[in-house]
Amino acid sequence: MDKKRILAKIDELNGYLEEIEKIRPSDIEEYISSIKDKRACERLLQISIESVIDICNLIISDLKLGLPSDEDVAFQKLEEKKVITNKMKTILINMKGFRNILVHKYGEVKDELVFENLSEKLGDFDIFKEEILGFLKNS
Repeated sequence: MDKKRILAKIDELNGYLEEIEKIRPSDIEEYISSIKDKRACERLLQISIESVIDICNLIISDLKLGLPSDEDVAFQKLEEKKVITNKMKTILINMKGFRNILVHKYGEVKDELVFENLSEKLGDFDIFKEEILGFLKNS
């Protein structure tokens, strides 16, 4: 297991989350009124989720679980190997879906959806890191 690489990706994720905390608006009106911060938040959320997916793929590769056909299958493999919980698998599927909205529907992204993720879902990243660090500690 290449723990150093996984830990480096977790550090990268921590950096993105710290940046989000610095610029995260306190309410939806503030979020909507600052185009620069709005776009920065969207991009930071996107690359934070991509870091999570990268971490998952590193673990799948290290455990030699095969090449998953898509991210949902990757998350399923991690749950089956007890790397993540079933609840985390569901969170990751939702994160991936939100990332896809940010990437593929950029012009159609609803401000309320992004702000909801900034306000209510950032803790999911901490839970993910706890599960991964727990797995690394026990492997």
